[in-house]
Amino acid sequence: MQTNEIIQQYYQAFNQRDRQKILALLSPRIAHDINQGERQEGVEAFNKFLDKMDSAYLEHLTDMVIMVDSSGQRAAAEFTVNGTYLKTDEGLPPARGQKYVIPAGAFFELDKTSGKITRVSTYYNLPQWIEMVK
Repeated sequence: MQTNEIIQQYYQAFNQRDRQKILALLSPRIAHDINQGERQEGVEAFNKFLDKMDSAYLEHLTDMVIMVDSSGQRAAAEFTVNGTYLKTDEGLPPARGQKYVIPAGAFFELDKTSGKITRVSTYYNLPQWIEMVK
């Protein structure tokens, strides 16, 4: 499978809230750089992150553009996050069902042998998001 197809499947699974499919696309050694946060490693940590996200946010990604380098080992995606803030996330404003639309992006590394994603680094403007939901 080509890198762009793997990334497309990852985001299709995200939009469908298909956690098992997301996790199946990840290397057991996945490195996950959380926006303006720490790096977490491993599928178990990624699954816990998804637990938190699924309880606090309902998001659907649109306007997806995927770019892949010539080696097929690195990729980037740009997209729009259309979301609803469902449950207060620690350190953030109180949730009251606020809607938000914000541009975001992610960088990926893949293991070409296994076809698994080995790194996901996600970025968006957190201060802008906070202004939207205050």
